[in-house]
Formats: sequence, structure tokens, C-alpha cells
Amino acid sequence: MKLLVCISKAPDTTSKIDFTDNNTKFNEAGVQFIVNPYDEWYALVRAIELKEQNGGSVTTITVGTQADEPVIRKALAIGADNAVRVDAEANDAYSTAFQIAEYAKSNGFDIVFTGKETINYNGSQVGGMIAEILDQPFVSLATKLDMNGNTATLHQEIVGGDEVVEVNTPFVVSAAKGMAEQRIPNMRGIMAARTKPLEVIPAADCQPLVSFESYELPPAKSECKYLDADNVAELVNLLHNEAKVI
Repeated sequence: MKLLVCISKAPDTTSKIDFTDNNTKFNEAGVQFIVNPYDEWYALVRAIELKEQNGGSVTTITVGTQADEPVIRKALAIGADNAVRVDAEANDAYSTAFQIAEYAKSNGFDIVFTGKETINYNGSQVGGMIAEILDQPFVSLATKLDMNGNTATLHQEIVGGDEVVEVNTPFVVSAAKGMAEQRIPNMRGIMAARTKPLEVIPAADCQPLVSFESYELPPAKSECKYLDADNVAELVNLLHNEAKVI
């Protein structure tokens, strides 16, 4: 099986978020980046498990600059066989999906994996766009994936239950919690990642469809108010007039 896993970087959750250029650009200075957890823990690990069970290869693809290479090497250390970096800024979901689809078109992958979303944008758009450009089936937010020959059985959580679908390769899937368990790269994997191939390819011609006008931080949390346990009237007054929840 030929498996392609989309890998993106995301700020570590402890990073301080700031913006530059009149709040139109995320300030990456001093930010510690990690592999987007949904890409790493679920999409990448499940692809590696399928390779171990059925043979084949796992390739990662990242749309980004040279600054993204440390997170790409992390994916190689976990167990991917090789990696591709499309040399372009990941400006928006469509242009990112377009670059990935252009590479996938000419390389005949059985499954294209994405995480369900990135933790910094939470858009959950790239997987569906890749599938549309490739004209392939798309299964979103899958929590389980099993293969039987060229047929995949996938589970999705729905309101009140579990939906099971079957699809033949090739297809695109976005992986959610439950798809796999996180793997920690060992020393052997880390050392091997240094010599695994990382191919850099030029970006295809594509105009982004979205531009970001401005960013803003959420309002700071207000101080907690403490009331005497017997002062029910004041509690009701605050909930009604200040918090406006009743």
C-alpha cells in the first residue's frame, strides 16, 4: 500500500500568542512548534500500523518552508519512510490542499490521511478539499480504520451512536481521536530520521482564495466573584443581570 500523510506544524499549547504587521500575521518569533497532534497521533500512526500489517510505504507531505523541517523529521522518527516538502507558505486551506493534491495525483496513493483539523486554526477543511480535487471519496472524522484487501471499513462517531462505512481505495480520510495511540519516537528512530529522504519540490501555481484581514486575542478572563453560600438572591441577580445566563 502507498500511503500519504499530511503533516503540519502547530504552536505548542504553552506558547505565548502574538501578532505582527498590524495584527494581520501570526508572530512566530520565539514560538516552539510541534507536529499537529491530530496529524501525528492519529493519521500518521494509523498509516504506519497499516504499513506494518500489509506492507507498503508511508510518505509524509508538508506545505511549508525550511522552518518546518524539524517537525517533518519528527514524523520520520516516528516511522514514516520518506517525506516531501512543498516549498511554499501554507497561506490558506485551499492552496494547501491544492499543493497536496497535485503531488498525490502523480504518485498513485491508496489512501491520503489528514488529521481532523489543526489545533491552531481548527478549520477541518483540507481533507475534504483534497478529496474534491482528486475526485475521490472522503471519510471525515474517522475513529477507526480497518483494511480487507482494497476495501476499508471505517467508523465515525455520530449523535447517539457509531456509523460504519465501507469504501474502496483510493480515498481520503481525516483521522480523529480513537484512530490510533500516540507513539513516542525511540533513539533508533530519531537517528534513522536524520538520513531518511526529505524531498523538496517547487509549489504548483495556485492563487489563495482567502486572505486574513486581522487577528485578535480573546478578552482576558475576569476575576472570580465569591458569594456567601446563603446569599442566593445575589447569586440569582448576578447570573441574570451580569452573566446573562438565566
